[in-house]
Amino acid sequence: MKNKKEDYGMDLKDIRAEIDEIDSQLVELLLRRMSCSEEVARYKAENNMPIFNNEREQQIIDKVTANSGRYADCTRILFQNIMEISRGLQHDIIGSGKELRKLFDSADSKAKINETHEKVACFGNAGSNTHIALMKLFPESEPVFYGKFSSVFEALENKEADYGIIPIENSSAGSVIDVYDLMLQYRYYIVSAVDLKINHCIAGVEGAELSDVKEVYSKDQALAQCSKFIDEHKLSAMLYASTSAAAKMVAEKGDKSLSAVCSAYAAKEYGLKVFAEGIQNDENNCTRFIIISKNPIISDDADRISLCFSVSHVKGSLCSVLSRFSSHGLNLTKIESRPMVGKSFEYLFYLDFTGNAQSEHIKNLLCSLSEELPEFSFLGNYKELRF
Repeated sequence: MKNKKEDYGMDLKDIRAEIDEIDSQLVELLLRRMSCSEEVARYKAENNMPIFNNEREQQIIDKVTANSGRYADCTRILFQNIMEISRGLQHDIIGSGKELRKLFDSADSKAKINETHEKVACFGNAGSNTHIALMKLFPESEPVFYGKFSSVFEALENKEADYGIIPIENSSAGSVIDVYDLMLQYRYYIVSAVDLKINHCIAGVEGAELSDVKEVYSKDQALAQCSKFIDEHKLSAMLYASTSAAAKMVAEKGDKSLSAVCSAYAAKEYGLKVFAEGIQNDENNCTRFIIISKNPIISDDADRISLCFSVSHVKGSLCSVLSRFSSHGLNLTKIESRPMVGKSFEYLFYLDFTGNAQSEHIKNLLCSLSEELPEFSFLGNYKELRF
């Protein structure tokens, strides 16, 4: 009877020893290649040549994959990552992204927005969840209410407010797509964010009971967050501009058959009777609100970075970009794709990751990406708060 070593030719110890030997050779070759990349960077800098040469990179990748047989896909991925790392090294050497570096240097690092008495553009009406988030962040501010997300951005554009506050994501209903589209349209800066636990109630006019209610009005995200309660009570869900606007409308109508999904604060604000509280599907329901500004603020304790970009229509292009973050040990927390206006089936990517842009290696990464990626914009580096 043959032993296992005879069956397989080599035992695991022998195979691992060979792998270790190959890895040592690979490391030596990689170091030589990176050294050559440094020389290439210096040559390009002296001769005013761009770092990124797509044609040259594609020629290399096509050549190595053509000689890789059944491992062609593995080889392609490996060399795409080598190209990305090599390019990043070259960008660092020549100091790419001069405009973005100027922005980082000019960003206010001492401003504390929650200690200001500025005007803040707030989505919704008094009593909305956005208003509640605003009061926690800007207790001394003067809120200016707007009925549409776009109006908050326009208020900043027209200098009617210094900051704007809007919801961008909910833990159960997902992203607020309209807000992402507006962020990508205006390219304003996120200067702070707050995660607020949301406790929805259903409220109607005084003298009514829940059994009298036929229709419930609210913002689409709020209705989605309370869908189980609405379905169980066989109510007709009706879209409205915001939770607080819905509460105000129900109060003004005075109709016992109408109700609103809103905050208890809004119900009190408009004199409504609360039929039930905590009607959201998830008891841990949480919404993230962002504070936007036309000017960047990067505090020393900022821990989340947002940016947007597009990529070329080349196989593996997005994967290659994301590998750059992995090589820097950065944790991606969000990636969202949105169609580009005026371009069929082309997309912008919105990305969040943890870190501070004043860290040298993160700054170098962002500056190199700003030189390579179409539609690149730095959208903010901020502290994420929780209440």
